Amino acid sequence: MQASRLLSCLIAISFFLFIISYFSLLHFDTNSFIPRSVLLLNLTDNSTSDYRNSSNTGGETGKALFPSSGSDWGTKTPNQKCEGGNQGHLRVYMYDLPLEFHFGLLGWKGSGNEIWPGVDDPSKIPRYPGGLNLQHSIEYWLTLDLLSSNIPTVFRPCTAVRVQNSSEADVVFVPFFASVSYNRHSKIQDNGGISRDRLLQQKLVEFLKSRNEWKRFGGRDHLVVAHHPNSMLVARKRLGSAIFILADFGRYPAEIANIGKDVIAPYKHMVKTIDARNSHSFKQRPILVFFQGEIYRKDGGAIRQDLYYLLKDEKDVHFKFGSAQSNGVRSASQGMASSKYCLNIAGDTPSSNRLFDAIVSHCVPVIISDEIELPFEDVLDYSEFCIFVRASSALRKGYLLNLLRGIPEDKWTRMWERLKEITVHFEYQYPSQPNDAVDMIWQAVSRKLYSIQLKANHDKRYHRSELFLKSQEH
Repeated sequence: MQASRLLSCLIAISFFLFIISYFSLLHFDTNSFIPRSVLLLNLTDNSTSDYRNSSNTGGETGKALFPSSGSDWGTKTPNQKCEGGNQGHLRVYMYDLPLEFHFGLLGWKGSGNEIWPGVDDPSKIPRYPGGLNLQHSIEYWLTLDLLSSNIPTVFRPCTAVRVQNSSEADVVFVPFFASVSYNRHSKIQDNGGISRDRLLQQKLVEFLKSRNEWKRFGGRDHLVVAHHPNSMLVARKRLGSAIFILADFGRYPAEIANIGKDVIAPYKHMVKTIDARNSHSFKQRPILVFFQGEIYRKDGGAIRQDLYYLLKDEKDVHFKFGSAQSNGVRSASQGMASSKYCLNIAGDTPSSNRLFDAIVSHCVPVIISDEIELPFEDVLDYSEFCIFVRASSALRKGYLLNLLRGIPEDKWTRMWERLKEITVHFEYQYPSQPNDAVDMIWQAVSRKLYSIQLKANHDKRYHRSELFLKSQEH
């Protein structure tokens, strides 16, 4: 009996201590880099396995990664605002930058003193340039999502919500369309010796460095999108403390961009998504291996040329040059939809939109890129729907084809089924939908705030002591 009472007392004490710790955590230090809303958002995380419930068949898109205690997380009904103060939201403050930094780059002029276009009617939203420009259009979709976050007639997840007061924000979003600025304005057009893109970057750095929001945490809570590998070449070093949203780290030094603080976002795929109900199965895909794209690349992309000469004459292998022009996208779409495996080989940079074209075509990606970083890999297990091959192994004669031909149909089918489930996570659209690419990026940003807080606190270990000693000397 005494042992039983002792055990009951210990359990009661433990439970009491747990409750005290929990509420202490909720009353997080107000000077902390991570505000209470993000703390609550992550405390309510159930499981990353909810991704298995997602589908692109037109039914439920699956549970949100961070479901709240209420039943309306990740959804929005008509006339219901995503209020910044509600539990579970990532609160985002967005600078009202002049339109020359964002929609002005798309040719939108507004009227009067308008900075932002209306987004309640999708048909009137300025269009992003087509073709290959679209693959790096991430800042466009994120900006639209924030602009719509408080419009009651727009259906979207409430994962991120725009707030009007920066002191209430968890992160500060910088709405500079860096990729389109590089694509359209990086060439010098006059005798001034400076491109419009470079000038905009310089003006952006001056603006940010002058703001109290930047000075508060040295920019560590700022969100900067530089998805095109060559975008923000001038500004990236001076803004290196910010959270970058990138395609990969191929052209960044580790001290400027790294997986500890930054977010890898998927490219916007170029081919059309195949409906899961119409996706070809194993026996309906006559091509074993498919690759179509630039073959002769520099740096790490030299492997493409080597693989081309190894595979070009093999039966049931399509390995050919291709581009976005001359019906290239339609040809690639048809080829991927008819192939069991699609090669994703390192090019000038470790990543390309070819991986995401393969995913939405339900063609099992074969990733041959040793330095690649993948979007949302902290919550998605890519080995469930991709094959990874080291570059050194792929270059051994016969290795790659023997590997792929040896994979049984049932294993391929499991990967194919998983591809159909996770396709939704790589879709950019307006309005955004639960667990699509935009929603997943916001979720990824919220997860990054913890590692950034850890580093910020780590850097302050000796700082206060040193300041105290200096004050004593005076």
